[in-house]
This record gives sequence, C-alpha cells and structure tokens, in this order.
Amino acid sequence: MSTTLDPQDTCVLVTGGAGFIGSHTVVELLQGGYRVVVVDDLSNSSEVALERVKQIVGEDAAENLTFYQANVLDREAMERIFTEHRIDRVIHFAGFKAVGESVKKPIEYYHNNIENTLVLVDVMRNHGCKSIIFSSSSTVYGDPDSLPLTEESPKKACTNPYGWTKWMIEQILTDLHTADPEWDVVILRYFNPIGAHESGLIGEDPKGIPNNLVPYVAQVAVGKLAAVQVFGDDYPTPDGTGVRDYIHVVDLARGHVAALNWMNGREGVEIFNLGTGKGTSVLEVIRAFSKACGKDLPYVIKPRRGGDIAENFGDASKAEREMGWKAQYNIDDMCRDSWNWQSHNPDGFRS
Repeated sequence: MSTTLDPQDTCVLVTGGAGFIGSHTVVELLQGGYRVVVVDDLSNSSEVALERVKQIVGEDAAENLTFYQANVLDREAMERIFTEHRIDRVIHFAGFKAVGESVKKPIEYYHNNIENTLVLVDVMRNHGCKSIIFSSSSTVYGDPDSLPLTEESPKKACTNPYGWTKWMIEQILTDLHTADPEWDVVILRYFNPIGAHESGLIGEDPKGIPNNLVPYVAQVAVGKLAAVQVFGDDYPTPDGTGVRDYIHVVDLARGHVAALNWMNGREGVEIFNLGTGKGTSVLEVIRAFSKACGKDLPYVIKPRRGGDIAENFGDASKAEREMGWKAQYNIDDMCRDSWNWQSHNPDGFRS
C-alpha cells in the first residue's frame, strides 16, 4: 500500500518529466518540497526545460532534482534507477501523444505507450513501489452521450489509437490492483492542457509543426506560420467549430501534487477528471490569443479531421470535493501565458 510520507521524505519518479506537462509538474513538486527523479529520452522534449525548471525553483529546491536520459522501455535503465533511488511514488507521463500521428502510426503508439507502462509497473513491483499516478485523457470517454463528462460517464470506443492506449493502460492498472490490492493507483483524465509557466521560461515546445491548437496559434502569432488551420466549421456547436475544455498547464501540474497528497497512505484505484468544466470553441481560442498578442490572427477553414468530435468538456467537481483541487485560470490567462512563453522563445528551447 501507499505509505504515509511527508513531501520531504517522498521521492517521486516522473517519467516524461522534461515534456510540457511533466516539466510544469516537476516545478510544483520541487516547490512543494518533494525529491524528484526525472526519466526522459528527450525524443519529444529538451533537457533545457529542466535547466529552466531549476531557474524557476531556485538553487535549494533544484538540489532535489535528478535527471536520467533513458527510455522507459529500457528495462535495464529503469532497474538501475530504482536501485539507485528509493522511489516512493511514480507519476507516469512518458508516451507518444499526437492524435493525428497515432492514426498513421498505430503500431508505434501501441508498442511505445503500452509496453513502456508494462515495463514500468513490473520494475516498480520488483522494487516494492506500488503507488502510481497515470496521465490519462478525456479521450477515453469517446464521443460523449451527454455533457459535462463525469468520472461515472461510460468509457466508450475511442476515435484514435492514442486514445485506445490510454483506455487500455487504465484497464491494465485497474487489473493490477485487482490482482494485488496493495497497489495505489490514481488515474487523472486530462482535458486539453494549454498555457505556460508565468515566468515564460517553460512552455509547450512541439518539434515540427504543432499537432495541438494553441501551439499552432502561437506560431502564427510569432509569424512562423501563415494562418491557423481550423478543422471544420460545421459542427453542431454555437459557432460551428470544435469545443474543448482547455486547462492551464499549471493548474494541471498542481492537480498532480493534490493527487500525491490525496493518495498518501491509501490503496485502491481512483479516477479524477482535471478540467475547468467549461467548453471553449476554436474560434474563441483564436480571439483570446489575438487579444493576448494584440493583433488579429488569420485563420482558414479546413475540412474536419478524422477522429475529432464536436464537443468535449468535463465536470471536475470530484477533484475539488476529494482532493481540494480546482482550476484557477481562465482562457484569457492561458492565452496570455502561452503568448508570453512563445514571444520570448519563438524557437522554443532551441533559441
């Protein structure tokens, strides 16, 4: 079971900790007094992000951060990490995450995302660590029957392989606890993380053309891309464009710290939605970003993308009720902080 520990006595392994959500979560963990070990293969992230994390948290807290460049699929590397550190909890972010790419590369997505989880939990089990927070997604709800989505909403057929990997890993972790009730599993179903740290030092840095809306909008704002591509304006939504529940990445990061506090000393499987509970359309995001950067951003309407749904937003009241967590930032805050990051780092961590 999950032993009750104070933050300063807790060593948290963060897989994918140099990535967008991972790096922001590492900031919150270090500021909360936790000792943090990051494992990341840097295939879609940068070690510069972790150097920036150290700048944000200051020298004393930065001493509690250890980084290993390794792939979670590498069992020998993972065994070494668990041998060198007494890992108490794991936050598992590492995985491929582009919905469109997953449709084109299903085998790569199933192999990477599912197999790395199997390696991870097996190594955890070998070292007596049975506490894990899993980075899941609202995509497991599929095309919803009704909104807002709650944790009791049915999991449905996913619309892409990325979503199926999240769906299956949730099942794997649930089955793990059924077989061994000492496991303590928290599944966090994110809605759509955007924004950046208010310092402007870390943010989303996609390699190549962004797959997600806000990094794409940001690159239009700095002049790297000509116009925002809006996929579909004929959805049954107020302005015809897709509606999503966008959540500030710092709110999301704080949700992981809240989950660590909540799971401390428990065992079982618990699921929490992390979102704002409010849907925002693609055109509303473009308007909010235009306001943040002080100019109207051009956009072009394109055909719908395969695998997209019209509307998706969640009810996160369970997280507030049980963990004391609630999103604090609105869409204007998210776009302001995204613009602050992008305008100071037009080439991301490569600048």
